[in-house]
Amino acid sequence: MSDATEANGTGAAESGLPGGAGGRHVRVVLVDDHRMFRAGVQAEIGRTAETGVEVVGEAADVDQAVAVITATRPEVVLLDVHLPGGGGVEVLRRCAALTADAEQPVRFLALSVSDAAEDVIGVIRGGARGYVTKTITGADLVDSIFRVQEGDAVFSPRLAGFVLDAFASTDAPPVDEDLDRLTQREREVLRLIARGYAYKEIAKQLFISVKTVESHVSAVLRKLQLSNRHELTRWATARRLV
Repeated sequence: MSDATEANGTGAAESGLPGGAGGRHVRVVLVDDHRMFRAGVQAEIGRTAETGVEVVGEAADVDQAVAVITATRPEVVLLDVHLPGGGGVEVLRRCAALTADAEQPVRFLALSVSDAAEDVIGVIRGGARGYVTKTITGADLVDSIFRVQEGDAVFSPRLAGFVLDAFASTDAPPVDEDLDRLTQREREVLRLIARGYAYKEIAKQLFISVKTVESHVSAVLRKLQLSNRHELTRWATARRLV
């Protein structure tokens, strides 16, 4: 299945699949730029007869996501924060009319490796109903999807505090010009380096090669004019990115 043809367009009425436990049923689109991760999520939650979750489409970047979501009109979208083409926030912006539809709203649940405050706050301000990290279990993810379908707000432990703090404050977050020089992927690698992850662990966590991790680290060091990972860790800690 190529990334360009991810939407299968099979709704509940067309497929005739029964709901899961309790007769529940929800149509879901997966948006993530890592094919292996999408395949893993599909295998974990997409057993419709057992879970009630029917995966009706997939996408790997912003343009694909908007096209697939518009074509399939799922009830819930599992949305990665960092995507080629502008990230999850851009998907939310371009799908704002679908989110606001009173009769058949498309609801978004962010599913990301990142637990950084700015990522959480960004997608919630963009219109997502919740945010869970990729450490979530399959059973909890299924439960979160149904809760979002019903209109609830869902967050992984401790992430809700970011949102409450952000919306309680009237002050706009300061612009960090140094951080803005980094791409979303470079920020992910930076945070994991600062948390003490080895290159192999980062590669496994982000579904990329060790060589790609090394390239991102080199780019971050160059852009921030730092010399080594220890300086990176101090830099990230000072900005509360860890």
